[in-house]
Amino acid sequence: MSDQTLPQAPETSRKLPSPQTPTAGLTRRKLLGTAGATGLVVGTAGGAAGYAAAAEQATPLSSIGSGQEMFHVKHQPGITQGLQARGHLIAFDLAAGAGRKDAAALLRRWSETARRLMAGEAAKDDDTDVARDAGPSSLTITFGFGHSFFARTGLEKQRPVSLDPLPDFSSDQLDMSRSNGDLWVQIGANDALVAFHALRAIQKDAGRAAKVRWQMNGFNRTPGATAHPMTARNLMGQIDGTRNPKPTEADFTERIFVPESVAGSGSGSGSGSGSNDPAWMANGSYAVVRRIRMLLDDWEQLSAHAQEQVIGRRKSDGAPLTGGGETTEMDLEKTDANGDLVVPVNAHARITRPDQNGGAAMLRRPFSYHDGIDADGVPDAGLLFVCWQADPLRGFVTVQRKLDRGDALSKYVRHESSGLFAVPGGAAEGEYVGQRLLEG
Repeated sequence: MSDQTLPQAPETSRKLPSPQTPTAGLTRRKLLGTAGATGLVVGTAGGAAGYAAAAEQATPLSSIGSGQEMFHVKHQPGITQGLQARGHLIAFDLAAGAGRKDAAALLRRWSETARRLMAGEAAKDDDTDVARDAGPSSLTITFGFGHSFFARTGLEKQRPVSLDPLPDFSSDQLDMSRSNGDLWVQIGANDALVAFHALRAIQKDAGRAAKVRWQMNGFNRTPGATAHPMTARNLMGQIDGTRNPKPTEADFTERIFVPESVAGSGSGSGSGSGSNDPAWMANGSYAVVRRIRMLLDDWEQLSAHAQEQVIGRRKSDGAPLTGGGETTEMDLEKTDANGDLVVPVNAHARITRPDQNGGAAMLRRPFSYHDGIDADGVPDAGLLFVCWQADPLRGFVTVQRKLDRGDALSKYVRHESSGLFAVPGGAAEGEYVGQRLLEG
């Protein structure tokens, strides 16, 4: 986790008419204005009456459902958008015998499916109807390539140096069966059914070309759940993401995305990173994905004051312990009456600051997760950490090494899975994601 604020992202059922009726051919998008106009009659007479009353008071599709993100953009969707209410992360390995041609066909299918679903349309083939009544709900689908993908497809010379495996960290207790992968897909939406619909479509599209390696489900607060837009809280109850880089900052693009002017100067081999990115990574980014379990039973035994000392910020409003509001600059030198630093030297918020890490920055866009209760009664819950940067060595690795050397939060979290993926720039009209790599 990190002390870096994300921009905030701005059921009934009825059988649709058969193809023989005059309204045949209506797409999900055309039906958006009528969504919620019918009721479902179930249960007892009292229950039926309740549903009928709800139908009479039905309202047009809400702003949450009508939100739409574009697929054909400079940077793939799902990176700079605000936090989404529901997310799925899924990694695939290419099937035995599958190679570059199969991968290209798969990315072509996936890109077409992503374009259609993000526009509020049905999948091209054999749609499941799970999201038939819903709008796009700000759906985003993002694709990336893992280190192993390049050997599997004979494209080793195009593998970026920035995709070299992450180093080991002392807090790692990694389950390798839930780490890495040839291909990675991130799905986010502000409606759970829309997100699941996309997940199922992507899985079905994989066909025989690839099989699921691992899959994780996450969530965030639904947009509009608070009286006013605010930075999200994590499952520890902390406001999380205050110092996230913002698109309005002058150096945001160069810190988060591989620039066109640099990509292509290297073949993907050599030392260093960033300037050695191959041409196909122009306008792309690198995603570090970590499943970070929060040891909530231990954390919740701490007093609110002790929790604030671990983080370095007030739990109530996210303000630094040195005073002010959430966005007030932290005074790292301020001391109390005893001469002790107000923000402890090992506080998480102090250690993760860019100015304490040579300017290292990453765009954090996580999901919380809860996978039930263990046999001993301990919640399996925490953070599906996803961060974006133009150079993972100077972004995530720099900060994580610093955390590894003495972060007060480290005794309350455990990194259980990990992945690093090269996420190319967005597909132009008529292209599919990764086409410049697979057909270049």
